[in-house]
Amino acid sequence: MDTIDKQMSVGQERATQARKARGERTRQAILEVAVDVASAEGLEGLTIGRLASELSMSKSGLFAHFGSKEELQLATVEAARDIFIREVIRPSFEAEKGLPRLWKLCDVWLAYVRTEVFRGGCFFAAAAAEFDGRPGPVRDRVAGIMKEWLATLRGSINEAREAGQLKREADPAQLAFELNALEMGANWAFQLYGDRQAFSRARDAILERLRRHSTASGSRLLPQPGKKGRGAVAHRSPERGDSQR
Repeated sequence: MDTIDKQMSVGQERATQARKARGERTRQAILEVAVDVASAEGLEGLTIGRLASELSMSKSGLFAHFGSKEELQLATVEAARDIFIREVIRPSFEAEKGLPRLWKLCDVWLAYVRTEVFRGGCFFAAAAAEFDGRPGPVRDRVAGIMKEWLATLRGSINEAREAGQLKREADPAQLAFELNALEMGANWAFQLYGDRQAFSRARDAILERLRRHSTASGSRLLPQPGKKGRGAVAHRSPERGDSQR
């Protein structure tokens, strides 16, 4: 009897694990669609009914994964953060610490927006604009993720200073603010005007800031004028040209 009981217990455990795995796969499929919808239409555009229709699921089936609209929004923000880490942070951290990594963070960020990883541009720029005046858990989480990005920039700036690649008088908080502002400006111009030249302008402006604060040894680590990076415009898109409407 003990053997039978053990076999039944193992079978039940495996069945439970299989259900959990199926549930997690379903949850991830839901979040992939949620991120896509929210990036273009906003987190407020997310509803259980809208996603159920997009995924051909029942509302009750979807509700089992997210008990409320706010829970769905928060999970979508976390899914977008995971994508951002995969697309921007990890590739950038392959570069050497200091100025090479700082430049890579900026260049890859511009490429992430230019190649439309998210349909609506930078997910967090859009979410911040949507929720900046609306206190609550969603706003707090979006703000926390934006702070993480600024802290990552500051960390690389500090590493570059310690390595003698940036001048000691360079203010990490000020420089991180300026770099982020230039990136956001490129995102804004691309989303509002379809202006792909905004990426080249932002890239040139970022390089100018970094060269201004670089030491002689640090300056040699930056791309030379005229050399294109990941965030530069290599071609014109037939869907979103360099319009100046």
